[in-house]
Amino acid sequence: MTEAPLLEVRGLTKSYGDREVVSQLALTCRAGSVLGLLGPNGAGKTTTLRMLYGFVEPDAGDIRYLGRDFRAERTTLKRIIGVCTQEDTLDYDFSVEQNLRVYAGYFNPRVPNVKQRVEQLLEQFDLTQYRHASPHALSGGYKQRLLIARSIVHHPQILFLDEPTTGLDPAARVAVWELVDQLRKQGMGVILTTHYMDEAERLSDELVVLREGRVAARGLPHEVLGSLLGEHVLTLRSDLAERDQVLDVLKQMGLPTHKVLSDLLAPVTARQLADISERLPDVRLTVRPPNLDDLFLELSRGTGGKS
Repeated sequence: MTEAPLLEVRGLTKSYGDREVVSQLALTCRAGSVLGLLGPNGAGKTTTLRMLYGFVEPDAGDIRYLGRDFRAERTTLKRIIGVCTQEDTLDYDFSVEQNLRVYAGYFNPRVPNVKQRVEQLLEQFDLTQYRHASPHALSGGYKQRLLIARSIVHHPQILFLDEPTTGLDPAARVAVWELVDQLRKQGMGVILTTHYMDEAERLSDELVVLREGRVAARGLPHEVLGSLLGEHVLTLRSDLAERDQVLDVLKQMGLPTHKVLSDLLAPVTARQLADISERLPDVRLTVRPPNLDDLFLELSRGTGGKS
């Protein structure tokens, strides 16, 4: 018998007034995997997460944890959920250790062996040296470690991480990535939202891309890129002498471009690239594989707002 997924979602829908912000969404997250939830502002990511951990009531749809109905067993099933939002919700009147102990005290039934659990998390998240310090003494990266550690103090099976490395320096971001990878290896399921494309590519076992509340693509990172962007990205630098000629050809072929600083980027298939090269045999074209930055540029065309 196949083990039920940690989380299975079907037909999830939410509207605010006349605006449908999430429409017929389907998701699955299994133990020991990271599901990356991507999309530009206004795509519905935050609303989706809030419905999944019980902060917002969906208008329609089915949310199941371990095969059990979240609507019918919400109090029980919330115990297997950990949530780490974008907000800094640390209590600065308490020490690092006390933040973990006090938060653990909110759960009923009680977290077993709280003292041992807090010691384990302090060590795992490299916070032991700061145990008696106020969170004021922590850098941004270490505050984020504490926030994640606190969100799993009750031994959840699935963790929601909403843009966990926003504002961190590169070294701190990598440290958070390593912690997330540890949690995955320990069998936890993680649902991650991020605007950092390298983060999504490195951490996600599967990506679900949202556009205006609907799934635009899902699959492995390279599968998602291929389905939405094609096989190559043509880069037209500002110093390319034949740039206007190439732009004319792109317009004739109905291919859009994105401007990034002074460069113009055009996603193309292999067939389209061959056609451009045939039309402009003397122009030296610059081509690279697509990445998730290109995906966000494509998804952001004509969209805006806040999810």
